[in-house]
Amino acid sequence: MAFKIVTFGEIMLRLTPPGYERLMQARNLEMIYGGAEANVAVSLARFGIESRYVTKLPKNPLGDGALDELRRYGVDTSFIVRGGDRLGVYYMERGASLRGSDVIYDRTGSAIANAVLSDFNWGEIFAGAGWFHFTGITPALGGELFDITMEACKVAKARGITISCDINFRTKLWDAKTAGESLGKLLEYVDVCIVNEEHAGELFGIYAPGKEKDRDAFNRDMALYVSEELKERFDLQKVAITYRRTISANENIWWATLYDGGDVYISPKYRIEIIDRVGSGDAFAAGLIYGLVDSEKPQFAVEFGAACCALKHTIEGDFNHVYVDEVKKLMDGNGGGRVSR
Repeated sequence: MAFKIVTFGEIMLRLTPPGYERLMQARNLEMIYGGAEANVAVSLARFGIESRYVTKLPKNPLGDGALDELRRYGVDTSFIVRGGDRLGVYYMERGASLRGSDVIYDRTGSAIANAVLSDFNWGEIFAGAGWFHFTGITPALGGELFDITMEACKVAKARGITISCDINFRTKLWDAKTAGESLGKLLEYVDVCIVNEEHAGELFGIYAPGKEKDRDAFNRDMALYVSEELKERFDLQKVAITYRRTISANENIWWATLYDGGDVYISPKYRIEIIDRVGSGDAFAAGLIYGLVDSEKPQFAVEFGAACCALKHTIEGDFNHVYVDEVKKLMDGNGGGRVSR
C-alpha cells in the first residue's frame, strides 16, 4: 500500500533497568530508541504504508543511531534536520503489581526542543502526502515547537491533507490549562482527534454524564456525548476515545471507540497481561490510521487499532513489532497465545 503519511515529533533514547529493577538499584540499563510520532511512522511502514518522519537530531553517534533505527524499518528520513547538541533521553522504570511504572525525562535542551521555524520546509515535506500526524507531546516541548506545529497544520490543511492528532497529555511536560488552550488552537485544523477519556475532561472540560458517580462507568451514550462535544467544539470529522481500566501494573483492560460524525463504533475489550505498555497508544493511533486508509470503514478501523494496541502491550520496546496478519488474527478471536507450528 503506497500512501504517504508524515509524522513530526521527537525521537528519544530510552534507558530501562533489566526486568523489574528500580533505577536506584540498577547497574545496567537497556538502550533503545522511541518516541510517539516515530512509533506511529514505524508501525505504518511495517504495515506497508509509505511513511516519512520529521524531527531534528544532533550530529553525533546517538543522532546517527536514531536515524539508522528509523531507516531499518523503512521510514523515510530524508527531511530530518541535523543540528543541536543532544538527543533527548528518558529513563523508564517498569512497574509491577501494586507499583506503577515511572518515567523520568532528561530532554531539556534537546535538538528538537531548540528547533526553529526555518528548519522545516513544509511545502517540500508534504509533497505527495495524504496524511499528517502529530501528538500533543511536540508543542509541549516549548521553544518554537508550537509555532512549528501550527505552521505544519496550516500547510497541510491548505493542501487538503488529512490531519490527525493524538492528544497524549503529559503532566510532566505542561499543565492541563496550558495544554488545553494550546491544543485547542491546533485542533481547529485537525480532522481526526485521538484522546483518552480522562484527558477530554482534564483539558477541555468535557465529561460524560454519570462519570461523577462512577469513574469507571461506560456505555455507548457516554462515548457519543463526549465525541459529539469534541466534534462540535473543534469542527472535527472523527473522534477516537481510548479507555483503560487498571487491575494492576501488569494487568489492564483496554478498549476504544470511534465516532464518524454520525455513530459510535466500539472495539472489543482486551484483558491484557503487560510486558511493556510504552507505545501502546501510538500502536492504536497507527492501527486506526491504517484501518481508515485501508478500508475507510470505522468499525474495522477501531477494531484494527485496538488489536494493534493490545498486541503492543506484549512486546518490549517502543516500536510495535507486529504484522497485519497477526493483528487480523487477533481481531478474528485468535488471542489464546497458542504456539503457531
